[in-house]
Amino acid sequence: MHRSRRVRSIAAAAVATALAVGLTACGQGNVANPSLTSKGPITIWYSNNEQEVAWGKQMVASWNRDHPDQKVTAQEIPAGRTSESVISASITAGNAPCLVLNTAPFAAGQFEKQGGLVDLSKFPDGNSYIEGRSGDLAKQYRSSVDGDYYQLPWKSNPVVIFYNKKLFAKAGIDTKDPGLGTYAGFLAAARKVVKSGASKVAIQPAPTSEFFQMDTDFYPLYVAASGGTPLIRDGKATFNDKTGDEVANFWRTLYKEGLSSPEQYQGDAFADGYAAMAIVGPWAVSYYKDVDWGAVPVPTPNGTPTDEIHTFSDAKNIGMYTACPHKGTAWELLKYATSSEQDAKFLDLTGQMPIRPDLASTYADYFAKHPQYALFGSLATRTVEVPAGPNTVQEMQTFRNEWTSSVIFGGKNPAQALDDAAATIDTLEAQP
Repeated sequence: MHRSRRVRSIAAAAVATALAVGLTACGQGNVANPSLTSKGPITIWYSNNEQEVAWGKQMVASWNRDHPDQKVTAQEIPAGRTSESVISASITAGNAPCLVLNTAPFAAGQFEKQGGLVDLSKFPDGNSYIEGRSGDLAKQYRSSVDGDYYQLPWKSNPVVIFYNKKLFAKAGIDTKDPGLGTYAGFLAAARKVVKSGASKVAIQPAPTSEFFQMDTDFYPLYVAASGGTPLIRDGKATFNDKTGDEVANFWRTLYKEGLSSPEQYQGDAFADGYAAMAIVGPWAVSYYKDVDWGAVPVPTPNGTPTDEIHTFSDAKNIGMYTACPHKGTAWELLKYATSSEQDAKFLDLTGQMPIRPDLASTYADYFAKHPQYALFGSLATRTVEVPAGPNTVQEMQTFRNEWTSSVIFGGKNPAQALDDAAATIDTLEAQP
């Protein structure tokens, strides 16, 4: 299931509770076989997204044909309140699969702390393979504790602005060049669509308080305006600066003027025409097939050129879990599943972007045949993730609490809210 707010049903409290319960268990005792070379049958889980299931089935069938003594049994991740709570419970029980091809970066640090993830850097070719495949993009997925890789950067969904051409035309906005690249231009278009009655609001990110909601309002714009600065760097919050203030005030203007609503919309605001714009990833190409849409990068204060702009990655990665009895097979399968050949099939079947520095050139034929994905392919080399630390969920929730009360509901001054969030996050960063 994609991490879009359209389909992503993660309950923040459930995630935090499940992970906290796991952390109290004797996670390190779950290591069934400490060897990294053992070969034999293994089990893996992948997402229940229809396109990813199709890719996973062909990948596993191909592997099994060539490795009859190392058979892979694959299944969709079991049903639960969240994928993260299911994985956490399996770590605690000691029955996690060898690989989960649906490991959220925000949860990886806590799974690591729980003792559930294998340190991939301990494989002789661990670092060289991961960084060879993903280049400099890989480094932001290193553990903040020891600098090793406990997740393999796999695939991203770079977020952009979709706009409804029909509604823009109704509002008298040029649908080929809507001028959304700057904050001023974006706000001008937003005011036109609402004033004209083309749509009830201009854009409607979820105004709810779950920690992950920052991924589709504040974070993409902050990443873009700051030249790719992550939420946390060197153990300190980064966002309580001039750039962060500008992003916060941009969104505060949208809510204050009624261009976004603090009330949650029951349904898909963009598909229903309630909102004229949405922040989405490449999954939206097929999902919004009935909408005549255009796509542009998220806005920045002065209009950063498309070939320079950064955005939020919205990635899912691959984790190897310590209960795995045959880690040697798991490592070889992990490399096979992320090979150039399998990445090509994954891109073709899902439209999601393998995390590779040479994506657009390596798969140039795909993007030539599917130009609607070209913008995503370009942005995929300039994506930024949330921090890979043990307290990431708490840190994101801290930010979201301040943002919701200040920016969305008009409480304290946004700059003060960012300062308060940063102070608490710095304290959390200092904790193990």
